[in-house]
Amino acid sequence: MSDTARRAGRDAAPTADPAPTARRGPVVAALMLGMALAALDSTVVATAVPQIVGDLGGLSVFSWLFSGYLLAVTVTLPVYGKLSDTFGRKPVLICGIALFLVGSVLCAGAWDMAALIAFRIVQGLGGGAIQGTVQTIAADLYPLKERPKIQSRLSAVWALSAVAGPAVGGLLAAYAHWRWIFLVNLPVGALALWLIARHLHEPLRRPSRPARIDWAGALAVFACGGLLLTALVQGGVAWPWLSAPSLGLFFGSAVCAAATVRIERRAAEPIIPGWVWKRRTIAAVNLALGALGLLMVAPTVFLPTYAQSVLGLGPIAAGFVLSVMTLSWPISAALSSHVYRRIGFRQSALVGIGLAALILLAFPLLPFPGEAWQPALIMLLLGAALGLFQLPLIVGVQSTVPWAERGTTTASVLFCRQVGQSLGAALFGAVANATLAARLADAPDALRPGLPDDLDSVSHALEHPGALTGGAADYLRRAVATAVDHVYLGAAAAAALAFVVLLLLAPRRFPVIPDADAAAAPQRD
Repeated sequence: MSDTARRAGRDAAPTADPAPTARRGPVVAALMLGMALAALDSTVVATAVPQIVGDLGGLSVFSWLFSGYLLAVTVTLPVYGKLSDTFGRKPVLICGIALFLVGSVLCAGAWDMAALIAFRIVQGLGGGAIQGTVQTIAADLYPLKERPKIQSRLSAVWALSAVAGPAVGGLLAAYAHWRWIFLVNLPVGALALWLIARHLHEPLRRPSRPARIDWAGALAVFACGGLLLTALVQGGVAWPWLSAPSLGLFFGSAVCAAATVRIERRAAEPIIPGWVWKRRTIAAVNLALGALGLLMVAPTVFLPTYAQSVLGLGPIAAGFVLSVMTLSWPISAALSSHVYRRIGFRQSALVGIGLAALILLAFPLLPFPGEAWQPALIMLLLGAALGLFQLPLIVGVQSTVPWAERGTTTASVLFCRQVGQSLGAALFGAVANATLAARLADAPDALRPGLPDDLDSVSHALEHPGALTGGAADYLRRAVATAVDHVYLGAAAAAALAFVVLLLLAPRRFPVIPDADAAAAPQRD
């Protein structure tokens, strides 16, 4: 059988000729700039927190600078996805970038921590439109066989932003002022706005009936997502898990979830249509990428702590150990098309997540304390495995729906990944804290006088190891190593869960729609 015939027997192949790449250039540049805005803002603030707190105060609530932004991005993704399917991608993306820039100006002028947190939420409202709509336009612009190119570019932008963000934030805070962290968004966003307005042209769509916005469903989604993510982000941090605030938030989110289902079933144009979960392909990808968000907490949150506390590296070197994953991920994603064209989307993702599970299981086998190249090698391999897992699923699921459903589908995938990340931060944080608490409780009597009395004192003790005896410092490092090992075992379990979901729920061949509907995609000039 010929290679062409084999591919035809797998996932359906595109039939339409792609548009000339040169004519797509300005739009692609705008998408990459928009992605850089959203990605940088997730990391650039972190290294400037000391300067921000020193200027505005609010040490006890500064974590909401990140939590508020994350909440706003996550809960708005489904809404923007539906709006982009109803009114087109261009107006949603322009409004999102404009709102993000307004939030940036407001953040730069914040007079206290409460105002800065509120304005970060405004930024997040724009960031939700950017993240979802950029991915959707990328799928609109390119036929199936070319989508890995644009997706790998967007992955590279996200990876570069993740590495460069902390450094840029630190430099601006140290040599200029922390307010410039937000002001530098303005020229980048203005250029992206001009490119989108000038070069992205969508065909005029005349709906058979007037468009109706499900405002009740949108508010219900906001309320449900906001309560749930607040409970996950702040539980175990701002208050105990079994305290009244946590239980109240979880109960409120459950009530809102029931109300959301009831509202959406009755809505003529629901924000989250029932077909998102009734179609096996979309449901399987949603769950699998939710598991990806879950497992990604292990390297992004706990590996830097491991590198500094166990290996004794400085912040820059610890960041490098993590950043090698962002080098192999986009390369693997760009090359994944050669794999899924031969064996299919599901099989490619199964190979990627299967390898990721084995790589994550290898982390607890590292020697103590070990060398920096050992976890760096694991991160390099993990990035390659996850690139082979994520991109085939995103490209595949976007290729199973027509233009009018692509925004909603893409938003549902990103929403599930964000929720998985929030759930992972709460779950793995509880695992690490429980492990550390158990190790401190089981410490030998001879070492206990030199060990911290509670979990909150562990990080301070490791930052100032001179206050510990040699035996106590070594015991505490081993305790941190054991806690991170347990987190990586949990991440491997999340990868195994994604594998099982794809194996049992996803169809062997994704029902790909040929690119015959290319005429419905945005036109380039």
